This record gives sequence, C-alpha cells and structure tokens, in this order.
Amino acid sequence: MLNPNFIPYAYGTRADITIIDLERTLPLLRRAAALVRAVASRDGTIVFVGTRPDLRPTVLKAAQRIGSQAYHVGEKWLPGTLTNKVHFFGPEVTRSERVVPDLVILLNPIPNLHAIRECAIEHVPTIGIVDSNVDPRVVMYPIPANDESMRTAELVAGVLSIAGREGVEIAAERAKIAAEQAKKRAHSARSMAKRRTLQVD
Repeated sequence: MLNPNFIPYAYGTRADITIIDLERTLPLLRRAAALVRAVASRDGTIVFVGTRPDLRPTVLKAAQRIGSQAYHVGEKWLPGTLTNKVHFFGPEVTRSERVVPDLVILLNPIPNLHAIRECAIEHVPTIGIVDSNVDPRVVMYPIPANDESMRTAELVAGVLSIAGREGVEIAAERAKIAAEQAKKRAHSARSMAKRRTLQVD
C-alpha cells in the first residue's frame, strides 16, 4: 500500500504496483553518496546494516570496500547498541574508543526501526532504501527504491561504498600534502636557524 508521504517519489501505478520515479531517486542517491564521501574523508566511521540473509554478503562487501573505517551488521541489531553502549562495550572501551558511528546506512530500514531510533537519539545521520509502503521520513536521507530487490541493494551499497572509498583516498591525499608541507616548513626553519648562526659567527 502506497504511503501518502511517498507520493512525491512515485511515477504512477500499474496493476496496483507503484512505479518509482527514478528521476527523483538518482539525485537522492547522489546526495547520499556525497555524504558518505564527506564522512569518510573526515575519518568518520560508517556502518552498513542489512539484516536479511540475502543482504549479509552485500553489507560485508560494502564495508570491506571502504576499509577500516567501515563496519557491517548482517545479523540482528541488538537493541541498546548505541543507547546503552556502556553496558555493551564497558566504560573503558566507551571512553577510549569510538563506539558511536558517524553514519549508518540501512538496506532494509523497516525491520531495523529500533536501530533508527537509537541513531536519532545519538544524533547519528541515517541513509536508507525506502519503498513505496514506507514513510521516507523514517531516515534522514531516503533513497526511494525497491527494498526487496537484491540488485537494488547491491547497486545502492556499491555506489555508497565506492563513494566512501573515494573519501578515504581524499583523506590520505590530504594527509600526504599536510606532511609534505610540514616537512618543508621544518626544512625552512632549520635553514633560517643555520643562517642566523652563521651571521652571529
């Protein structure tokens, strides 16, 4: 059944099946990719969530594509993972490590509403595939698409994880430039100090 809030993303209906307007989906997918790239480029952590059995390899591959900044949840999201983090991880871990992610991407949002609520409480932005029977406002950055299609999930996770990998590469390039500039400044400071020493002598 079509959710009234999904109407702006629907192209029309045929045989009681809602046809999603891909011209509305594409800009939202690009916006989500830009967000993932920006989070990854600032050393942010990203979690892919897909708790259906057929989504588990997809979220695993997406997280692996980004690298050490990304994680995946392929089984059940345990309630309290974020809101009761001290109980889950222990006070020492919560003080010394980042246990709250900077972004959560949900390939099947509706079975993971408790995860979305926890993200909202902890002010963690969420990206999610939303189908025509879902209120797009359930996540912060909706991507209107068929959430039951394996190919859709693979496409969205692929685009977003590639954007995340690009963000990691941007961060590495930025760090490389900063290191080179620091090296030049140190060399310049040493040269100036040497000239002053020679002038004093």
